[in-house]
Parts: sequence; C-alpha cells; structure tokens
Amino acid sequence: MSDPTDPKPESLPRREFLKTGTLAGAAAIAGASTTADAQNSSAESRLAGQTGSTPIMTAETEATPPADVQVIAEDERGGSDFMVDVLKSLEFDYICSNPGSSFRGLHESIINYGGNEAPEFITCTHEESSVAMAHGYFKAEGKPLAVMAHGTVGLQHAAMAVYNAWCDRVPVYIILGNHSDAAMRRAAEWYHGVQDAADMVRDYTKWDDNPWSLGHFAESAVRAYKVAMTPPMAPVVLVLDGHLQEDPIKRDAAMHIPRLTIPVPPQGESGAVEEAARMLVDAEFPVLVADRCARTPRGMELLIELAETLQAAVLDRGSRLNFPTRHPLNQTHRYSNGPPAMNRPIISRADVILGLEVMDFWSTVNSLRDQLHRSYARVAQPDAKLISISTSDLYIRSNYQDFRRMQEVDLAIAADAEATLPSLIEAVNRLLTRGRRREIEARGAQLAEASRVADEQSRVAASYAWNASPISTARLCAELYSQIRDEDWSLVSSYYSDGGGWPRRLWDFDRSYQWLGHAGGGGIGYGAPASVGGALANRRHGRFSVAIQTDGDLMYAPGVLWTAAHHGIPLLSVMNNNRAYHMEVMHVQRMCNARNRGIDRGHVGSVITDPDIDYAKMVEGMGVYTEGPIDKPADLGPALARAIAVVKRGEPALVDVVTQVR
Repeated sequence: MSDPTDPKPESLPRREFLKTGTLAGAAAIAGASTTADAQNSSAESRLAGQTGSTPIMTAETEATPPADVQVIAEDERGGSDFMVDVLKSLEFDYICSNPGSSFRGLHESIINYGGNEAPEFITCTHEESSVAMAHGYFKAEGKPLAVMAHGTVGLQHAAMAVYNAWCDRVPVYIILGNHSDAAMRRAAEWYHGVQDAADMVRDYTKWDDNPWSLGHFAESAVRAYKVAMTPPMAPVVLVLDGHLQEDPIKRDAAMHIPRLTIPVPPQGESGAVEEAARMLVDAEFPVLVADRCARTPRGMELLIELAETLQAAVLDRGSRLNFPTRHPLNQTHRYSNGPPAMNRPIISRADVILGLEVMDFWSTVNSLRDQLHRSYARVAQPDAKLISISTSDLYIRSNYQDFRRMQEVDLAIAADAEATLPSLIEAVNRLLTRGRRREIEARGAQLAEASRVADEQSRVAASYAWNASPISTARLCAELYSQIRDEDWSLVSSYYSDGGGWPRRLWDFDRSYQWLGHAGGGGIGYGAPASVGGALANRRHGRFSVAIQTDGDLMYAPGVLWTAAHHGIPLLSVMNNNRAYHMEVMHVQRMCNARNRGIDRGHVGSVITDPDIDYAKMVEGMGVYTEGPIDKPADLGPALARAIAVVKRGEPALVDVVTQVR
C-alpha cells in the first residue's frame, strides 16, 4: 500500500502514452525528466506520419465533415417518413425501444420528421423491458404501445416478454429492423440479419409480416393493429427492411394509408345465452368465476350488475380486476390456504358455475395434489353444471402449452365475455320472477355476511408479527395503503395475490385500473418494466402509480428505473425484499421433504444474499430518489411518506424494505 504522505503521482501525459505505446512504459513515464517533454513535438510528428498509427486530431479536424457524403435531394424524403405517417394514423402515443441500427431510418424519422411526438420515443435499456412496458401500458390505458427491436439479437432479448404478453392475451405491436438484401449488408448486419425474423416468436404471436414495399407496409401496419386488437388479443410483429426505411422517395409521391376499423368483439349466440341465463336463474347456488373478463372499465360494471341481479357469489381469478374486492358478493378472499380463486368451500357448494374468460377452468373445479405421486380430485359437485363464455375456443396454438388442461363443460359459448354480458343480463332479468327475486335475496345476505367476516379475519391475520423485523408483508401492504388510499391510486405491479394476498385482502379495489393483472406467462422480470409502462399510461390521467416490487424480479432489468427517471414517469416502487427467489426455495424444500433429506440445504441456489443487494444505492445511481434498506417497522411509515411526496411532484422513487418471506 502506498504511503499517503508521499506526493501524489502525476497523471499519465497523453503525449507520453502515445510515445511509449504500452502500459509497461507507464512507470518510466511517471518518473521521466523534462528531457522527454522536450522531445514531445518531434515524437508527435513521427507518430502522425507512421503507417497504421492514429494521428492527433485538432478540434478543427474533428469538426470537418467527411469528404464523400450522400445527401437526400430537396424533392425527396426517406421511406421511413411515410412509415411515421402510418404510425401516426394508428395514434400510437409512445414507441419503446433500445436503439438499434437496423431501424435507424425509422428512428430518425420519428424524432425529426415526426417531431418525437405521437409517437414519442421512450428510451429503454433492454428489449425485454420495452415489451413488458408495452404490456403494462395496454392494461392501464386500453390501447397498444409500439415497440422497436433490433434484428435477431433484439428479438431474442425481447422473446420472454413477448411470451408473457401472448399468455396474457395482450396486444403488443412489435416492429423489427432487418437487412434482407445480403449483397448490401454491412459487416455487423450479417449476424443481426435473418431470412425469417419473426420465426423465433411465431408460436406465440398472432400474426406477422415482412413488407416488401411502402404500400405493403401501410396495409400490413393497419392490418397488424386490427388483428392485435380483435379478441382474443395477442402480440403482432412487423419486420421492416433497412433499405425500405432508408431509400428515398419523392416528396409528392401518392401514398395511401388504409383506414383502421376495429371489428366489434364477437357476442354469444342468442339461443345459447338464453340457455345460460335459465341455468343461472334456476340455480340454488350459482358461482361466477371471472379471469380475463373485464377488457374495459365497462366489464366491471357489467359483472357487478349480473352478480347483483342473481345475488351470486363471485370469484375473481385476477388476470384482470374484474370485481371490486370489498363488494359483499366477492368471495375471492374467503380462503385459508391455497390460491383464492380455487376457493374450495365456494366451488364445492355451487350447482352452476359460469366461467368468464377463465384461462384455467380445470383448476377451478379440480384440485391437483403436488406430492411425490401427483393426484387430483374434483372439488365441484359431480352434477354441477359448468358454463364457459370465452374467446379461447376461437383461437389456439399447439406448441406452447399455455391453454391449460381441457375441462368438460355443459355449455360452451365461443364469444367475448364482456361483449356477451349485456345480452346475458337482459335474459336473466326476463326470466327472474318476483318470487324468485325474493328467494335469492336471502342468498345474497348470507354471502355478504361471509364476506364481512372474512374481511375482519384478514385484518386480524395482518396484525400478527406487526412489530417484527424484518418487516411482515402484511404490515408493508397495510402501511402503504394507509398513505395512498385517498389518492387516485393504481397498483401497477404484479404483486396482488402473492405473499399472502395482502393487497387483495386489505385494500379496496373498485376501479379497473387499480390492478393490471399478472405476467401471463409467469416470466420473472415482468414486474418492474410493466410497472413503469403502467405508470406511463397513468401519468396523463394524474393517477398515483405504486408497485410492490419483488427483489428477484427487479434484478432481471433494473435499468427500466433509469427509463422512469429519464422520462419523468412518476412511480413509487416499494421493495418486497426477502432476499430470495422464495417460491423456488419452497419448491426445492418440497423436493427435500419428498426425498426425506431434510430442508436445511433447501435454500442453496435460490437466495440473494452474501452479499445482500442494496437496491437503494443501485437505483440512486440511475437518478431515482431512494430510501433504505429499511428493516425496522417504525421507520417504514415516515420513509413512505417522504417517497410519496417525491412521486407526487412527478418523479420516480424507491423504498427498499427488507421483508419476511411471506
């Protein structure tokens, strides 16, 4: 170790580095006499004249443009300018992207010709973040956000997020750059180029195309939007050749942009809807199970109307916020162990079960026992009648198994559930007599009382370990809600039913945008960028966006918080930092138990410790306001209050909270 009293060594002079050419000469340079300085001028001259050496550039030389520059003619414009005209006709507000040379033409047109407005370029640090932001944005705003990705490598990065959106039936609009003409590729364009760029995600996208002309692009761009937005919704891909973007066209060239018309979602056939209504009206204990039912805010209103008309129990499986959590007919939170939407006491009582866009109907009425030898049993009554209204029957692919196990039903209506609800409600009202209405009122009163008791039990359960350190997940959620409940808030993260389901059990969710659903495909790394995407959509509406951010998820793509800081996206991220991929810890412990080996080593390979990650320090360097790590319950409330003040002035903030595992 050097003596701190010694004089500080001088920095390595640039000219001396050029003279020696090697790091090995650094020590000699540091102690060189002024004789070397006298030789600088001649050494510099020799270096400039040597073949293969780098000449020393003056400011004037560096500012001199290249001698051979091709500039577009005054009566021409780039083909990508017209592409921007098309994108503007589709009314994209934003386009998320990590920059890439394969779409440099379109990039330039967006920021200059398009004025970087509608769409505005959102700079992302990873393609997976770009797609996940679009995923979260759509579920908050109800309209797609465009994404650009760079050739092969960009789409490979984005693929996991594309799969999440596919499983969640969310329309992400993806634009890929590519150079198809091998005779005109730059060196790097060879390993970033491909014959069929969309092939790697074709199994989990709804449609793709590779336009050969600008007219072809205009038609395909409008068609892609239309296909993506028609239920069942899903991602689409357009591959844009680099030369098609960059080659000039005449400014006055007549270019047609087709008019966009979104098809009306398919409604259930009238006879089948009438039969479903009759089954529900005649039922002694009907149960409504909703999953991806509420595509729009109207969906929640319609489900409330149907439930109240029937005085029926409702289970919300949570792919969307379908039903208010505190509504007296909501029985989702009446459970002790196991996922809430598989509420066995409720399902076992039902004589008619209506599934509304339920992606896993089999697991709603059956139970799989995950033990050494797996087995399953039916939870629903053997003679319970099952009705399904879903667009899932209209579209299915073979390779990726996101469609779940097949469930036999008594009546399957292949239609959009939200679009079918008005006619179903009308049919139910026609069939309900005054006498029948009086009979079902008692059922509703019983459900309301059960819901009240469950709410009280949740509050009691949340008080356990209230003063424990690390902080309990129940206290984390309770403290957070107490400070935002009077805001127009939106929980934009996928944390809802996880970790004991405390937000769902303690918070009052009654607006569709207050919960955006989960990842769809279960891909870790979705939460942080989807939260930023949701917050981007909420910003224009003045909503307060909050994410309960899990630690392992953030480490997949933490750079998205830089995107939030850079673009002024207000978002409160509260870390649920249990320092582990705890679900995986439990899976390994399950294996340890099944093999009778004890669980002492079950955490190996799944914990995020030694060293502990300081999330506050990590994102502070990205320009995000931070506090933490906090492990004392008394410190939590004040830290949240300070962070909330930052978010309310339009900036992102993160509070790192060290939590218990559940």
